[in-house]
Amino acid sequence: MENEEMTLDLQDFFYIIKKRLKLIVLITLGCAVITGLVSVFLIKPTYEASSSIIVGKPTNNIKTDNNDVMMYQNLVKTYAQIAQSDSVAKAALNKLNENITLDQFQKMVSVTPQEGTQILTIKADSKDPNEAAKVVDTMASSFISESKKVFPTGGDIQIMDRAQIPNKPVKPKKTLNVAIAFFLGLIVSVGISFLLEYQDNTIKTEDDIDRYLELPVIGVIPKAGK
Repeated sequence: MENEEMTLDLQDFFYIIKKRLKLIVLITLGCAVITGLVSVFLIKPTYEASSSIIVGKPTNNIKTDNNDVMMYQNLVKTYAQIAQSDSVAKAALNKLNENITLDQFQKMVSVTPQEGTQILTIKADSKDPNEAAKVVDTMASSFISESKKVFPTGGDIQIMDRAQIPNKPVKPKKTLNVAIAFFLGLIVSVGISFLLEYQDNTIKTEDDIDRYLELPVIGVIPKAGK
């Protein structure tokens, strides 16, 4: 049989899908089920706690005018940088008295200025929900005390919302993971099906004779019964 390149049309597509349907279903469901089991039983959940800090007016006697909004936005950004500094992290670590390296601690914590507001949000991720809340509260108090040392003429910093112990993990996102695994499994299984089809040159059915040889079928030998 000549090794001619076949043109894939819609009929070919559905033919291959139908022929390899069991393989496609097996791989797709297998990926989804395995991912679900891993997300539930093997990946330890991660909890996130957060606290909000509001930045007030500077403590100096400079008069404010219509540029207040710009001033506050710049002030919040400045404090965000201070909050992420090593000095604040070290102060928080000393208060926590836990065996965490500075690098590990800083990876746990994030500080984000809320755009268009005077609010800073401090978040911490941990496998332990109690630890997440404790780290955030300690970080917030350390930030307030340290910022007064390094920026005494800055704004008045106050904790608006203290951290609550989270009761639901933020990771892993089980539903999302399973959905992604399902679609990836579907894509991979379809790809494997087409690869197997084009590597298989054997004649198995009447349709294969017509499809590959373009010859009429003049007879069919039935399978012998056992």
